[in-house]
Amino acid sequence: MSISIDEIQPASKQDIGVYLPYYQGTKRQVLPYAISLYKQGNLEGERMIEGGESVPFIATWNVSMLPADLTHCRMQFEGDADLSYEVTMATFEFVDFLIDVVYSIRRKRPADFAKPFYRKLLRLDD
Repeated sequence: MSISIDEIQPASKQDIGVYLPYYQGTKRQVLPYAISLYKQGNLEGERMIEGGESVPFIATWNVSMLPADLTHCRMQFEGDADLSYEVTMATFEFVDFLIDVVYSIRRKRPADFAKPFYRKLLRLDD
């Protein structure tokens, strides 16, 4: 289920160029991997639950290479249609969340989004 960083080929300089103005510092180092992940249009991972078992998920999204376009992401947990959630955001914002996923993979952890992504997905900050 978990993927390694070696399985993700970095995106081309051309693909990365339009995104560079949106990210600073160390995020730029993993940006080629996050964009490559984005271009796949899906991700299988596991949501780590503190003190419990991890929950497998499948995330799917539309792919648009323009940072200001909208990306619509759908997540389904444990293959259960009742556990499906959807969120739409600017592509550069979604790629930023994928940068967190790349960091997770680099730490040899299952592919997972960071807490701010789940707050947005579950509309906890609205």
